[in-house]
Amino acid sequence: MKKILLTGALGQIGSELTAKLRSVYGSDNVIATDIRETDSHVVHNGPFEKLDVTDAEKMFDIAKKNNVDTIIHLAALLSATAEKKPLLAWNLNMGGLVNALETARELDCQFFTPSSIGAFGPTTPKNSTPQDTIMRPTTMYGVNKVSGELLSDYYFQKFGVDTRGLRFPGLISYETLPGGGTTDYAVEIYYEAIKNNAYTSYIGEGTHMDMMYMPDALQAIIDLMEADPSKLEHRNSFNVSAMSIAPEDAASAIRVHQPDFKLDYDVDPVRQAIAESWPDAIDSSAAKAEWGFKANFDLAKMTADMLDKLKTK
Repeated sequence: MKKILLTGALGQIGSELTAKLRSVYGSDNVIATDIRETDSHVVHNGPFEKLDVTDAEKMFDIAKKNNVDTIIHLAALLSATAEKKPLLAWNLNMGGLVNALETARELDCQFFTPSSIGAFGPTTPKNSTPQDTIMRPTTMYGVNKVSGELLSDYYFQKFGVDTRGLRFPGLISYETLPGGGTTDYAVEIYYEAIKNNAYTSYIGEGTHMDMMYMPDALQAIIDLMEADPSKLEHRNSFNVSAMSIAPEDAASAIRVHQPDFKLDYDVDPVRQAIAESWPDAIDSSAAKAEWGFKANFDLAKMTADMLDKLKTK
């Protein structure tokens, strides 16, 4: 990667990935785009363009004008929001992806787009979920993600586009609030621990889902994109995870630092149903074997860092 176009740059992943990429590759070499413009470091600390990813012509023009060699496509509606607006989710998530892939094909760019544990479904094995397994999701978001994985594979096999991707678990960050995902509770619980020393979870007790701290997720993207292509057997949608936790596990980790922290439950049936359709814990061995994936933060280390950073913030 030398010159990078990033869509969805003001989102949860995008805002932090933009800063990370600019620190590694130089501010002028990361062109951030989003459908909106805010008073943010993403806008002010390097090139920024407003872009609706459903506008294929404008996406191509921005990429060509800036001579990019890499496209990182993040713009999407997340799981809970997509379930409320399924047709919008299909048009945005899939239309934007096709436009990004076509731009990569026409300009011979390396390409990354994330998948998710949402690509799995209730018939997927729940524990040690394999890299290659049955995938029959029951949400629009999941359908989008499976379709995106297959489409990325197609563009590699048919057109030779250097497509790569990760199946992200829930991502936990102190920098940016989440934006409508099922795993958002695992971010909110830390904010509420600092503000109120209490949290009411919309996900039920005992509901395990994979999670990862954002610094590990950002490094995983860079490591995969810089990996030797000859060693990538799977290329797209590698399972990656750092921990499998339920709400009470996060609460217990917080109580190490705040012994009086209180956790209650008010379960949201929509997000709970989505969570129950996903695996409890996935197997990341293919990512470890093919390009050396490693997570540096476990629950205890992440919790200490989250609380420290949020107190400062």
